[in-house]
Amino acid sequence: MSAQCRFHTNPSPETTIPREKPKVTLDIKETLDNLLELDFKEFNFRLQEYTYSKQKPIPRGKLQGKDTMDTAKLMTDHYGSNKALRITIDILRDINQRELALQLENNTGQLEQQCPTKEVQMKEANQGDKLKDLLTCGGNSLDSYKRFVVVVNKSSPEQVPYLQFLNKLKLFCVLDFDPNSTAAGGLCHSYRESGVANLHTPSQYEGQTDSVIKNLNLYKQTSWVFCNGRHDLESDSYKELDYKNWLRKSCRDVEQLISFICNPQVLLHGRTLVIFLLLSSVDSEKDPIFDTYRSFIKNTKDESIITICDSASTYKKWRELIQEKFEFDIDQLSINELTLSEINGTILALGPSGRLLPASGSSAVVLKQKDEDLLTALDILCQNQCENIHDEKSQEFHDFRVKVEEEFYRGGKVKWWNFYFCEKDKEKPFIKRDKYENVKKMIRSQLKDSNNMCVLLNLFHHPGCGGTTLAMHVMWDLRQEFRCAVLKDNTLPEEEVAIQVSRLMKLESRKPSPVLLLVDDLKETKNPYDLVNCIQKAAEDTTVDAQNGKVIILNCVRSHSPKEQYRQHNPTQSQFITSKLTPEEQKEFEKKLRDLKETHEKPENFYSFMIMKNNFEQKYIDDLARNTLEDFDVREKEAQLFAFLALLNTYAAGSEISLSLCEDFLGMKIIHFQDDSIMDKMKPYSNFLIIDKVEEWVGYKGIRILHQKIASASLEELERSFHLKLSDITRKILHCDLFFSVGLLRHRIFLKDVLIIRQDGAREQISLLIEKIHKQQGKEIVQEIFVKAASRFVTNASIPQALARYLYIKERDFPEALKWAKKAKDIRENPFTFDTIAQIHKSNLKTNIDRQKKETSHNPEDLDVDLKMAHNAITAFKRAQELADAEDEPEKEAADDESDDYPRNSYNVYGYVGVLEIAFFVFEILSSLPFFEEHNPMKKKYLQSFLQRKIPITSVHKEDNEINQRYEEIIKALEPFLLSLKTEVKETFEYLENYFINIKANNSEFDTKNRWTTSGLFKKYVALFCSAPEEMKKERQNNPALNMKIDVEERRLFLEVKQADTFAGILQHLDKPAKEIEEITESYAFLQKQQQFINHRQKTKETINFILSNIVLYLLKQKSKNVKNHSHLSDLLSKTLQDVGLGYPFPDPYYLAVLLFWPSPTDEHTEIVTYVKAIRKSSHKCLNSLFRKRTIAHLYLGKQEGLKRLVSKPKLDNHFKEMPRGTLSQLWRNGEIFKEKAIINRLHRVNGIIEQGEVFANYGKLKIPVRPALIAGTRSGFSTEKVSFYLGFAIDGPLAYDIQSEN
Repeated sequence: MSAQCRFHTNPSPETTIPREKPKVTLDIKETLDNLLELDFKEFNFRLQEYTYSKQKPIPRGKLQGKDTMDTAKLMTDHYGSNKALRITIDILRDINQRELALQLENNTGQLEQQCPTKEVQMKEANQGDKLKDLLTCGGNSLDSYKRFVVVVNKSSPEQVPYLQFLNKLKLFCVLDFDPNSTAAGGLCHSYRESGVANLHTPSQYEGQTDSVIKNLNLYKQTSWVFCNGRHDLESDSYKELDYKNWLRKSCRDVEQLISFICNPQVLLHGRTLVIFLLLSSVDSEKDPIFDTYRSFIKNTKDESIITICDSASTYKKWRELIQEKFEFDIDQLSINELTLSEINGTILALGPSGRLLPASGSSAVVLKQKDEDLLTALDILCQNQCENIHDEKSQEFHDFRVKVEEEFYRGGKVKWWNFYFCEKDKEKPFIKRDKYENVKKMIRSQLKDSNNMCVLLNLFHHPGCGGTTLAMHVMWDLRQEFRCAVLKDNTLPEEEVAIQVSRLMKLESRKPSPVLLLVDDLKETKNPYDLVNCIQKAAEDTTVDAQNGKVIILNCVRSHSPKEQYRQHNPTQSQFITSKLTPEEQKEFEKKLRDLKETHEKPENFYSFMIMKNNFEQKYIDDLARNTLEDFDVREKEAQLFAFLALLNTYAAGSEISLSLCEDFLGMKIIHFQDDSIMDKMKPYSNFLIIDKVEEWVGYKGIRILHQKIASASLEELERSFHLKLSDITRKILHCDLFFSVGLLRHRIFLKDVLIIRQDGAREQISLLIEKIHKQQGKEIVQEIFVKAASRFVTNASIPQALARYLYIKERDFPEALKWAKKAKDIRENPFTFDTIAQIHKSNLKTNIDRQKKETSHNPEDLDVDLKMAHNAITAFKRAQELADAEDEPEKEAADDESDDYPRNSYNVYGYVGVLEIAFFVFEILSSLPFFEEHNPMKKKYLQSFLQRKIPITSVHKEDNEINQRYEEIIKALEPFLLSLKTEVKETFEYLENYFINIKANNSEFDTKNRWTTSGLFKKYVALFCSAPEEMKKERQNNPALNMKIDVEERRLFLEVKQADTFAGILQHLDKPAKEIEEITESYAFLQKQQQFINHRQKTKETINFILSNIVLYLLKQKSKNVKNHSHLSDLLSKTLQDVGLGYPFPDPYYLAVLLFWPSPTDEHTEIVTYVKAIRKSSHKCLNSLFRKRTIAHLYLGKQEGLKRLVSKPKLDNHFKEMPRGTLSQLWRNGEIFKEKAIINRLHRVNGIIEQGEVFANYGKLKIPVRPALIAGTRSGFSTEKVSFYLGFAIDGPLAYDIQSEN
């Protein structure tokens, strides 16, 4: 067993013979003398933590600096002779000093008979109790271990019903050697009926640790790893292997998997139990499961592995094999005398009963483990939270309560347990803050009165004033009325969170239940209204009960001015709490202090609580800081570390420095230090410090100051009494090499944040720290700090980028800002660094235009400067957009490299819009010139003709003077740039049309703004460039010889007016009258016949549009005389594809290929995989932004042949004419439309498979990649599943709808 688990039976006085203390002390001393120095230190460390006796462990302070004799004497004095011997032997075994332990046993004679060791006690214990002890470390809860790993061989259907206990364990993974496990009657199949498991292979555990954890959803859901084949999958790679072939082909992958599992960064040693569940015989060591045991023995302690087996013969052979091979007897770590039924019942009886959620009519439903496993983003608060977990009359529970309360009142994060304790002890209630009732009333009011499915409520609060605690208190007390959850991870996609919230709303109930979702400072990572929109859509899509199906988001927002922020928001949807108590609150805190004095030693030292109790009195906090820091000496490492923490904790919310980094900084290199060791080292500052578990699963711990106000007051005291300025501390951190060495990144992220994160999310402010340094010491020191920071964050563009923003927004110093923006770009060329350059030029240009409008005289040199600036701005915007479009996997970019102007992955089309804005600035500048004045029709015609390349600037009529001559010189020098603008603008409008047509309606702030801007600029474009048909008519009369050319131009103008000169524009006509598309098809047929193309590109484009218009026309009017048949269109497309190859810059021809060449039972079209890859590649290049949205399928795969198998969405909608349009839209959005009989009858269901998170359609040997249409289509975790689905065709490739697992 691990060091945590001890199984002691207190021997009765009759069987215990006291031993002579001096002799025992000497025996222990002589044994300890044989330990190396490091081993002796580890022995002392384990002794300090030894909690498996009824007596408390020896205090840490007494053991510090003691030699072997002192330690031995302390042990016998503290525990008595017999217990001291037993504890010595236990600890020696735990630190792998087995020979010394055995020697001490032999030297002490009859110890084993007088004082049974844990092995003897375990043998004597009955197997049921032994099983409980093995799984709970001698307690009554399965929480002793953070995770369980199960290794299992082949099972029989008769055994499976008795293996339900697996759903009770917090499984990290199951290593399954049964290839039939997914079949009905198999273990995996049974587990998945009530729990969630992702189906993996060992090879999926290869790669970077963080990536594997994320991709496989480890910790969140059970990973079920098939270690020797899967019979439900047909591929050769899933075949079961005999031992020889398994050893050659699979053994290495399994060994690597076990190495991954046993990595302490993945699963903590001593907090994980490996269970070998033997359900069938193991006849020799030539068995994969035996090699698996061998691998675990290599990677972890044998005490962390137990065996469960219900067959005596199987267990006997297994025990002999291990004893023979490893010279280790597993009997004390095995269960072999219980039936599976007894094992199942014993484990199921452990721990809490079912967790409950509120349901309609004041009823309750059980939250199934499987459902909770699927809600990976949410920490769910149940009605019976914390109940029936511990024996609440035990000393263990009392100690647990004291510890949890002390952590909270010192300054730790509040836990549900804190509310539970106070709820149980009615005389000592949890303090209700003054705004408690207001917040509760606000939530209930929104549930009752709001017409919105999802409502965002903001609770603005000063850091450290109890805002999040208040929100959790309200949530605790509303858990009977709402289904309550806390968002665990703010970085998850909003769509994924929305789906899970919607699922929580409907669990186990016909009527949806209202959900109360708590998010903590969502604005720091995302726009909270994006989450509202996503949840609103998900809620609307999945329920028609607007009253009950509501989601209330309670967003706790840290703010330095909560009252002011509250005033800027709707008062019915906001509350604020400040660092000031009401008289009633002060009385409550006085009473709570008296309560704490009854159960805790020195609660006056719970400074976080005492700060609030003293009403955040600055004098109290200042006195604390002054008294604690009176001997501060900046030359000492401890003092420097405290100053660093004070800076970070003041300016970066939630910041900390890792415990291990602090130990390194202080020179604490001794292994196995307790957390308290660093607190001792940090005295006298340790009273201000607390250690948090930040990332529980990898054992990460961070140290921070108890309260933000203590940190802030400490900084002021350091400046006041020791003349240590903010800039001094900042520079000291930046000059500390250790903080920037390879290793954990969190503290570096916090340090970067204090330099660049703006207060309260304001769009045009700098960070509070930089603001204060700027006010104290000015621009020179700010720049010096940024220069040093840039040298530390050498691969990070955000530092010079932040300085560039500071310079152009705050200082209006455009040249210096541009210099720093270019440095950011040189560090990393991404959309955001180029956008910063473009924004500087744009701001400078706009400033110049505004200034020049006010001036009475005009200087031609201004035109030169402005046009060059515009050229640079457009170049930067275009490069930003190119990079945004070319990013293969944008999520791999570090989030801190983003521009603060746009949230992650939201750059989308802003570069294109930026190009349009600058182009129209240029048109505005040109139209203000004397010979291009827009108010003069003739001069406006000159401008139009010049920009359309019809006349050169030298032919434009103008007055002959020096100013106009200079204007002409400047324009001529920049003529290539200026003459490219009209074409650039036209192509940009086309792209944006494609973008807005092919993505699902989105209400995000940036998309809405971009659409509005684009629409306004297009109106200006039409006014400037589109000739009227009357002018063409006049030209035809004046010059009959040009009739054919004019006919061609008229057709093309008609197509542009009908928005049918683009591929996306033609697709729009699926939902328009057939007459329009018939005219469009006729026009394209005319253009095909005349063959009057400007270039080959135009010919290809119009041929592609001709094919698409025929398909649309066929679907709207099959018998039209203008429509071509499937064969004709296929031949024309084949010639076009031969011509363009696989490198065409737009997805249009490949979209047509997918439509016309998709496989059928009679024709596999082996090239289809190539075309699918081509459509993805070309879409990724030219429409990259679509990959961050949900694209629309305009057509679906039906059950017929030829063009008849293409079914348009409008045709499908016709089956539901009687249904309200809003209801129909809901069915499409949530995918429920595919459950309708009319859809099932029209569409063809395709068989496929999901591998590594990718969906494929199977046609014979063809495996065609497709993409899930909905985020909920496939859950995360990279589970390998056989599936079927309906197929839709979108501009970026085929989409899979209504994906159903075949398992």
